Amino acid sequence: MKNKMSRQERREARLRQEKLRLQKKSKLTLIVYAVIRLIVVGVLVRSAFNGQIESVYTCLLTLVLLLLPSILERKLGVRLPAGLEITVVVFIFAAEILGEIACFYVTVPFWDKALHTTSGFIYAAVGYSMADVLNRHKKVSFELSPLFLALVAFCFSMTIGALWEIFEFSVDNLFHKDMQKDTVIQQITSVALDPTNRNIPITISNIQDVVVNGESLGLGGYLDIGLYDTMGDLIVNLIGAVVFSVIGYFHQKHRKKSVVTQLFVPQVDEKEEDVQHE
Repeated sequence: MKNKMSRQERREARLRQEKLRLQKKSKLTLIVYAVIRLIVVGVLVRSAFNGQIESVYTCLLTLVLLLLPSILERKLGVRLPAGLEITVVVFIFAAEILGEIACFYVTVPFWDKALHTTSGFIYAAVGYSMADVLNRHKKVSFELSPLFLALVAFCFSMTIGALWEIFEFSVDNLFHKDMQKDTVIQQITSVALDPTNRNIPITISNIQDVVVNGESLGLGGYLDIGLYDTMGDLIVNLIGAVVFSVIGYFHQKHRKKSVVTQLFVPQVDEKEEDVQHE
C-alpha cells in the first residue's frame, strides 16, 4: 500500500522531510547561509546597476551553487555536518564572488591554491558519502573496508580535480581565456633543444627575458603556459583529498565521534535512506 501514495501525499512527505532537515541545521549554518546570500544579492544588484552583465551571471550561478549542499543531502541520503556544510558554502562564495568578481585570484597570493586544497577536501567528502551510503544500504551485498572506503574518497576527489583541470584547459583553448594562470620561471629543461636529436635534455638556466616576434615581454623570465598552475592545483587537491581520506579512514575504522568527525564526516540519514528506497 505504501507504494500507492498519491502525488499529494508524496509532496507532503517531502515537505515534512525538508522541514525536519532544516530543523537539524545548526544556527551557525543558517546564519552563514543568510549572510552570504544577502551579500551575493547585494553584489548582483550593484552589478546590474553598473551594467556588469558577466558579474550578474556569476552572482546567479553562485545562488544556484549554494543549493548544492541541500541537493547532496537529499540525493545521497546523508546529513552534512555543520563544519563541512559551512566549508562548502564559504568555498563557493570565496571562489565565485571574491575570486572572480573581487579579483582575489589575481590580487591575493595563493588564493587559488587555498581553494583547490579546500575543493580536494570537499570532493573527498562527497566520494566518501556516496560509498558510505552503499556500505550501509541493506540491499547491497558487499561492504567496503575502511581502507578501501578512504581510497574511494581519495580517487573520487582526484578524478574531479583532474576533470576540472581538463575543463580549464578546454576553455582556455576554445574561448581564449586564461583559467590556467601562467607562471614566470627562470629555468627550463627540454629535449626539443637538443641539436643532435638524440633525446638529450638540455637545460637553460638564469633566464632573464623572452623575446616574442622581436619584442621583449619584460617579465624577467620564461612564461610557462599553464603547466605549473595545473600541477600545483593537482598537488594541493591531493593534499586536501589525503586529509579527508585519513579522517574518513579512522572514522570508519573506529566509529569514534571526535570533534573532527562530528564537524566534517557526513552521517548517513537512515530515515532519509529508507524513504528514498521504498
